Amino acid sequence: MRRIIFFCLAVALFGAAAPLRSYAQTSADDQDRQAKAQAEEDKKKKQKEKDWDTTPAPLPEVTNAGPCPYVKVLYDAARYVELKNQEEKAEAVGWTGEIQGVRSLCAYKSNDPIKVKVAVDFSFGRGPEAKGDTKIYRYWVAVTARNKMILDKQYFEVMAMFKPGQDRVYASDLLQNIVIPRAGAKVSGSNFEVLVGFDVTPQMAEFNREGKRFRENIYATTAPAPADSR
Repeated sequence: MRRIIFFCLAVALFGAAAPLRSYAQTSADDQDRQAKAQAEEDKKKKQKEKDWDTTPAPLPEVTNAGPCPYVKVLYDAARYVELKNQEEKAEAVGWTGEIQGVRSLCAYKSNDPIKVKVAVDFSFGRGPEAKGDTKIYRYWVAVTARNKMILDKQYFEVMAMFKPGQDRVYASDLLQNIVIPRAGAKVSGSNFEVLVGFDVTPQMAEFNREGKRFRENIYATTAPAPADSR
């Protein structure tokens, strides 16, 4: 009985040999197409990762020995406002600027000096009395012993370029080489401050100190109150 079964199976296999060869060829073609499709998909994925930079950013190589210095904008020098003849009215405004914020990071270890990077974000304006399409703004960065004396102060320049009809632009300036020496390994970044501000005149500093600002309708004439109809 077993022989008969084997014989019948052999006959069946023999009769199906040609279709099996055909099926094997079809299967190989399908596998080849699948492999090509997978390769193409992998290629697209790698290109997407390259275009969109989806790989995680590398971690910092240096672990700080302590906290970073405190970085802030000095309030009296946070804004730059030119006023023709020192008239505090919208029609007299020339070039303006404001430090929108600062971003920073630092690195140090052992008794090495503290290396600080600071990005300063600006907004610049062009008022009725501003002449031209470009303006170079001067600003400073000072390193201080916290709440004490100034250790170092440097000046920098940033240019604002306005297109025709444009009255406000934004810019960022990156400072990468602020170095603060330390007396020893026990002196941390919390002992220092990094201050940022515009190079302003005493009048500008006073204007800022008093918290004055310009808006489009700040000097608009106040409309009279409606007459009492009673």
